[in-house]
Amino acid sequence: MRDVVRKPAERPVLIAGIYLADKKNAALHITRELADSSNWKVEQRWVSLGERQPDADLAPLTVQVTNAPSPKFLLLNQILKAVELRDFEYVIVSDDDIVLPTGFLDSYLALVSRHNLAVAQPARTHDSYIDHRFVEQLDGIDARWTRFVEIGPLFSLHRSAFDHFLPFDEASPMGWGCDYVWPLVAEKHELKMGIVDAVPVAHNMRKPVAYYDHGTTGNAMRDYLAERPHLSKKDAFFILESYAR
Repeated sequence: MRDVVRKPAERPVLIAGIYLADKKNAALHITRELADSSNWKVEQRWVSLGERQPDADLAPLTVQVTNAPSPKFLLLNQILKAVELRDFEYVIVSDDDIVLPTGFLDSYLALVSRHNLAVAQPARTHDSYIDHRFVEQLDGIDARWTRFVEIGPLFSLHRSAFDHFLPFDEASPMGWGCDYVWPLVAEKHELKMGIVDAVPVAHNMRKPVAYYDHGTTGNAMRDYLAERPHLSKKDAFFILESYAR
């Protein structure tokens, strides 16, 4: 049987996101920007976390409302269980406190596809809160093949990575530390990871770790890494190849 060739706008992408309903967030901006794609068929599924009910514009995209504090990876796995992942070419995970440039999805996935990045993230703008300077935008290049992709605020998985990365490992329920384990998983299965510098996102709305227990999450990360092969920061923050504009 001849393979079916999809038209560009028929290529399916799943957006899985979580927004804090009771806190200042950019969920409406993010959902609108991601929906405004010419090249991809976008399905969005978001979890509302907090006491407030979803706004009218977000309600159609909100598949779950929960009042109880819940870890990120547990909520994401609940979203993913409800879909047939093989229907999608990419899964994109998003937090609710970033500003996306106009045309983000088409520009970002064009570079992810061009450089065959099975696991990827956009770089952060220079004025962002940045946990690891390695993910800050490098001016003048399109993207880089790396040994590190951060678990937030936005990252993507190509379907070639689904079997190896999904469901997310709930042993680290907030995801901390997974980004030091992922490089070894990717390399084992000959998958490329990378950072897209030409399409950075601004992460400067809320200071990271403001609304959950840093100590508890940090202890969970240490326990998680103690039981799994992983890279050190020195080995993870490494560029294998960069791609000029």
